[in-house]
Amino acid sequence: MDFTPGKPLAPAALYRSCDAAKLGFETTAELEDLSEIPGQDRASEAIHFATDIDVDGHNVYVLGSPGTGRHLFVRQILERKAATSPVPQDWCYVYNFDDPRQPRALALPPGRSKELRKDVEQVIADAQTAIPAAFESEDFQAQREAIAEEFKESQEQAFKEVEDEAQERDIGVIQTPTGIAFIPVREGEALGTEEFKKLPEKEQQKFHDDINQLTKRLQQVMRSTPKRAREMRQKVRQLERDVASMAVTGLLDELLQKYQGVPGVVEHLQKMQNDIVDNVGLFLRPADGQGQGLPAQLQQVMESKESAAMRRYAINVLVDRGEEQGAPIVVTDKPSFVELIGRIEHESEFGSLVTNFNLIRPGALHRANGGYLVLDAEKVLGYPLAWDGLKRVLKSRELRIRSLADDLGLVSTVSLEPEPIPAELKVILVGERIYYYLLEQYDPEFAELFKVAADFEDQLTRDEANLEGLSRWLATNIRREGLKHMSSAGMARLMEESARHAGDSERLSTDIRRASDLLREAHYWAGRNDRELIGAEEVQAAIDSRIRRGSRVRDRMQEELLRETFVVETAGARRGQVNGLAVLQLGEVAFGRPQRISATVTLGSGEVIDIEREVKLGGPLHSKGVLILSGFLASHYVTDRPLSLSASLVFEQSYGGVDGDSASAAELCALVSALAGIPLKQSLAITGSIDQHGNVQAIGGVNEKIEGFFDICEKRGLSGEQGVLIPTANVKHLMLRRDVVEAVEAGRFQVYPVDHVDQALSLLTGMPAGERGADGEFPVGSLNRRICERLVELAEHRRSFGKKGDDNGSRPA
Repeated sequence: MDFTPGKPLAPAALYRSCDAAKLGFETTAELEDLSEIPGQDRASEAIHFATDIDVDGHNVYVLGSPGTGRHLFVRQILERKAATSPVPQDWCYVYNFDDPRQPRALALPPGRSKELRKDVEQVIADAQTAIPAAFESEDFQAQREAIAEEFKESQEQAFKEVEDEAQERDIGVIQTPTGIAFIPVREGEALGTEEFKKLPEKEQQKFHDDINQLTKRLQQVMRSTPKRAREMRQKVRQLERDVASMAVTGLLDELLQKYQGVPGVVEHLQKMQNDIVDNVGLFLRPADGQGQGLPAQLQQVMESKESAAMRRYAINVLVDRGEEQGAPIVVTDKPSFVELIGRIEHESEFGSLVTNFNLIRPGALHRANGGYLVLDAEKVLGYPLAWDGLKRVLKSRELRIRSLADDLGLVSTVSLEPEPIPAELKVILVGERIYYYLLEQYDPEFAELFKVAADFEDQLTRDEANLEGLSRWLATNIRREGLKHMSSAGMARLMEESARHAGDSERLSTDIRRASDLLREAHYWAGRNDRELIGAEEVQAAIDSRIRRGSRVRDRMQEELLRETFVVETAGARRGQVNGLAVLQLGEVAFGRPQRISATVTLGSGEVIDIEREVKLGGPLHSKGVLILSGFLASHYVTDRPLSLSASLVFEQSYGGVDGDSASAAELCALVSALAGIPLKQSLAITGSIDQHGNVQAIGGVNEKIEGFFDICEKRGLSGEQGVLIPTANVKHLMLRRDVVEAVEAGRFQVYPVDHVDQALSLLTGMPAGERGADGEFPVGSLNRRICERLVELAEHRRSFGKKGDDNGSRPA
């Protein structure tokens, strides 16, 4: 692009059109689908590497600007990888017969967890019928009665032996309210107390000895009764175990055979079989009348043995992969601690909260185990302890379910401690760059766990390959969403808008969300216009309507400028006053705002006062720009004398913060004008930053700044003298509105590139700036010569004031 600094730009330099004929298609219906967002090769390589490498810590942080399609891009790559990956295992939690507080984790082949759950439920349901039937059988009742009869007979035999021995010794056995007693007998009659006393002393002693011996013998019989009862109960329990074992074995043999290829299931079924035999009471019906008179809730508990057995032996399916194809991809919009790690729920029972292994619920990490988990970084960091919980899983490689209250140490109640599950997954964090760099800086574990950064491009080179890629991508969206196809002219206009959104005529924006939104709005306008294809007119209508919706503040500000509530002159000339340009960003709409900048100069000690900084409205970058122009004044004009001025700079009618150095060129021009006493053209506005040598440097928002000044000039009437001075380095960024380009073509508005402040001053003052000659002096009649003379004059005045002060100081008081 040919142009001369200090001379007006040609219309061709203000806007780079996209040739529809070079796109290679008539309509997007001719284009093939594109499976991956174009232009993100760097990020694609990073994600492929992280998902292929099987080493701990190679999780991914996808960083980039919103709207670049990061989530969709990641999802597309993961879907292709997941399709060729094996389906991971199912996971269940089951009752731990050794320690009920620590439920066991059970792994099964994909899709067999629900099958196992149904099989076990059927076994328990069958056991609810088979075990009571076995216990109610005549054979079981006969054996149980035989055991009871045997106990009864042994008891009776023991008492009979004591009675027989007592009869042999003429001692009777009687039943008293306090138990069994022995009394002396003579000729079949019990002796009374008086009769007993009449017996010879030797005979009385014999009775006493015999009764003592019989009492001891009876005590031995009584002490042996609990033992015989215990033996009887053991025989009954063994009988019950044998009967229950016979009933259950038939039910479980088929399951043991079915799952013999899954060792963990076989082990659990064997333990379950033994536990059913040990807890056969869970399957027996309460006896008639049992529980009568108890509260209704207790009766309900006694009658709920069926549900108790089901809860004890059920299979809690945590993750079922029966319907999945390939590795899982889980995207969660609510990555809280509980949603990630899982939770243990509780039920209310008799006013207390209770839990069991059936109330263990999985988290996103469980569902993604064996595959990929995609999370939004900002959301993860926003939930309490979610980030710490995620890191703990990635470091330990274990999924351990616990409550948030336990993790914080807020409760000390007894709860479950489920067996941890091995964690084998990749985590993809998607977020903005600021979070990535903050985590890398302040979290030492972050670099260890997220070793791969997938950095998204914000811009693409505007070449044929990327134009084709974006066109195919939009064509794919058109088919996916059922929109009208787009003509090549419409696509060309959309590509031009993409370059403008990128702020560079040689680049394309990667903000596919905005491009897709424009496409949808253009589809709407095509429908309203009864068009079969989306053309350039519909794309332009979509662009204009978006600007219209978001431009209320811009329009009000322009109205106040036209009503001169805010003073910005676009004609005439003023000393120490210049039109600067600022950009305001409100939502998706950015617009330029002309800003009057003024400067004053008086005799002083070389200080340039930045009023914005003094009142704390100026940011550090703006203050930096003011200090740079101070250095330029001292080095560019008078190097053999101190600066002897006091200057002040201010943004007039500015009531908010000011930052950035893009106004430093305008501030220097206003300061030079005030110093030299030469007015500046108010028909021109200027933007650009300067270095200490006076070179004008690139700034941002150049298109919006030019258009902001153009809008005011147009509404007041274009005279042909109005224009904007921009840094030469910003020419490649120009993608101006069509009405601005047309005004330049008609000679009613100008855009001047400048690469040094001398060029800007020449345009603003109409005087040649002048260059130093071999003698080190600027030409007579040049602007720079005038400035040097003024600075020398100020220095001489300052020195003369100093001499007067010395004279006064030497006089006697």
